[in-house]
Amino acid sequence: MHRCLGFFLLLFCGTLQMGSGLSCYKCTGYTGLCEDVQDCTYEDSCISLSEKGGKTIRQCIRYTDCNTGRLSQMFPSISAFTYRCCNSNLCNSGNAVTTATPALALAASVLSVWWSWI
Repeated sequence: MHRCLGFFLLLFCGTLQMGSGLSCYKCTGYTGLCEDVQDCTYEDSCISLSEKGGKTIRQCIRYTDCNTGRLSQMFPSISAFTYRCCNSNLCNSGNAVTTATPALALAASVLSVWWSWI
């Protein structure tokens, strides 16, 4: 019985490490139709991030990174952007909808730290 349980756990954990099987569009600086597809290895979401009046970035991302503060750190050269994170295959083909600015990200980070001290 213990051998079967050990084998099952080993098989299950090995399957988890192989990735989620999620596929996302991958384009950087692309403003038209994106046709390149990326298989996500360690990420569990897709993102479409658009600079206001500029380029759009599409790629795999960890869902825990899908917040204004983290995205401002990951894309420091983009001053104002909108983004959309999603969790199904090739779901990042459309327009981004969440608006963000570095000032908003900074305010959210400060409030988060302040709230954790209370």
